[in-house]
Amino acid sequence: MTDAIEQLRSEPMEKVMRFAAPAVAVALVLAVSASMGQGADRTLDPRAATLQQEGHAALAAGQTEQAVDAFEAALAIDPGAPQLYIDLGDAARRNGLQGKAIRYYRNAMRLDPRNLDAISGEGAALAEKGAIDKANRNLAKLQTMCGDNCPETKQLAAAIAKGPQPRVLTAEAVMPDASVTQQN
Repeated sequence: MTDAIEQLRSEPMEKVMRFAAPAVAVALVLAVSASMGQGADRTLDPRAATLQQEGHAALAAGQTEQAVDAFEAALAIDPGAPQLYIDLGDAARRNGLQGKAIRYYRNAMRLDPRNLDAISGEGAALAEKGAIDKANRNLAKLQTMCGDNCPETKQLAAAIAKGPQPRVLTAEAVMPDASVTQQN
């Protein structure tokens, strides 16, 4: 009788052990495949989406600071959204802050390396800053990813053709020397 009980106790464990390794392998494959491409078909938190719409409206009205505030608030709600970084990059470019825009676009590409808007935006900011060689690398990347006729490739090609933005002079750069000499 004890032999029969021992056999019943050990039999389920043998079955578990026999299927444990394949089950773990299947779970790993599902986990890895589920994490791939998450940036592309990811949906924004509804609160962040509302703030993003407010930011787009402010940007369209030329109110870049209000747009930045809305995009940053949306990013605080949904920090893993590449599109919010792209929106912040676009707003920074409108403010003439190409270096800051490049950082935002790179954050978007870190989350979604194949994001065409981020690659194009970074390339345009690089071209506006005068880094034409780097911008051309982004253009070549876009051409291999989506061809010459996709909108992102056309936008970047136009930004490269336009060339660097003129540098803004500060008041200190054009002020005359303020040294005063006193004669008695």
